[in-house]
Amino acid sequence: MGAFFQGNELWIILLILLLILGPTKLPALARGLGQAIREFKKASQGVYDEETKEKKSEKEVDDKLLMELAKKLEVSTEGKSKEELKKEVLEKAKEKGLI
Repeated sequence: MGAFFQGNELWIILLILLLILGPTKLPALARGLGQAIREFKKASQGVYDEETKEKKSEKEVDDKLLMELAKKLEVSTEGKSKEELKKEVLEKAKEKGLI
């Protein structure tokens, strides 16, 4: 299957647009379309960036909170993975009747 528009068809469509819109409105239409595409790209990229930043900040808060809880519950944090630390913090909290 060939290209969607071949040479002659594209010219005919452009000519019809020129006749309908006039030579003054066609550049404004193209400019508006270009701005809309740029704004869409910015917005879609911005949403992705915000989601990524939000997830990173949530992770940082979780890590800080875990460390603070470990200190308050007097749980040693040295040489332990996050999972080990979480397990020990939960056990210590249960021992003290916090959960």
